Amino acid sequence: MGFFETLASYLAFPFVRYALIVGVLTALCSSLLGVTLVLKRFSFIGDGLSHVAFGAIAIASVLNLSNEMLFVLPATVVCAVLLLRTGNSTKIKGDAAIAMISVGALAVGYLLMHLFSTSTNLSGDVCSTLFGSTSILTLTISEVILCVILSIAVICVFIAFYHKIFAVTFDENFAMAVGTNVGGYNLMIAVIIAVIIVLAMNLVGSLLISALVIFPALSAMRVFKSFYSVTVCSAILSVVCTLIGMIISIVGGTPVGSTIVAVDIAAFLIFAVIGKVRGE
Repeated sequence: MGFFETLASYLAFPFVRYALIVGVLTALCSSLLGVTLVLKRFSFIGDGLSHVAFGAIAIASVLNLSNEMLFVLPATVVCAVLLLRTGNSTKIKGDAAIAMISVGALAVGYLLMHLFSTSTNLSGDVCSTLFGSTSILTLTISEVILCVILSIAVICVFIAFYHKIFAVTFDENFAMAVGTNVGGYNLMIAVIIAVIIVLAMNLVGSLLISALVIFPALSAMRVFKSFYSVTVCSAILSVVCTLIGMIISIVGGTPVGSTIVAVDIAAFLIFAVIGKVRGE
C-alpha cells in the first residue's frame, strides 16, 4: 500500500496530472505513425528531426524566446519538408540526408548553447534536452492546452486519411497509378512526424524519441500481422508503457525518458517471446 499511497499523494499535484495527460497523448500520437515509418524503412527520420528540434531549442534559448514551442515547431516542420525533398534527390539519398541534417543540427545546437548560454548549469541543460528529465513536470497550462490541441489534430488527420496512409505505406507505385497524390501524403506524414517529435521532446528528450516511435510498432509486429491490428496494438501498448514508465519515474525518482524506454524494451522482449511461441 506504500506505493499506491505515494502515487496518490503525487497525483494530488496538478503538474503531475498535466504530465500524465501530455505523456499519454504524446505516446498515442507517436505510435500511430510509428508503424508507417517502420514499414517504409524510414524509421530514423524521427531521430533526424529530434536533433533538428534540439538545434531549434538552442537557437530559441539564445534568442531568449518566452515560448520556445512557437519557434521549434515551425523550424522542425520546415526541416521535415526539406528532409523529404532532399531524400528524394538523386544526389543525396534518404539515409545520407538524415545523417547530414541530424548531425549538423546537433553540433550547431550544442555550439550555440556553449557560446551564448547564460545558464550556470550548461551540462545539466544539455543532458535534460537530450535525454529528458523533470521538464515534463514543469509544463504550464498553456503548454498542456497546446499539446492537447496538436494531439487531437494529429489523431484526426490520421483517422481521416487512414486508407491513403495505408496505400502509400505498402505500395507507392500502385497508389500513384490509381491517382493518389503520393508526394502530398508523404509530405503530410513528414509534417505530422515533426509535430510528434516536438511534442515528445519534453517527455523523453531528443535522443530517445525514436524509441518512443519505433518500439511499440516493432512489438506489435511480433504478434499481429494486419496493418490495422498492428496500429491498434501499438497505440495501446505505447500508452500503457508510457503510463507505467512515468509512474515508476514519479514515484522512484528515475529519469522519465530512460524509464519509459526501458519499459518499452521490456514490452518488446515479452511480445517477441509471445510471437516466437505462437510461431512454433
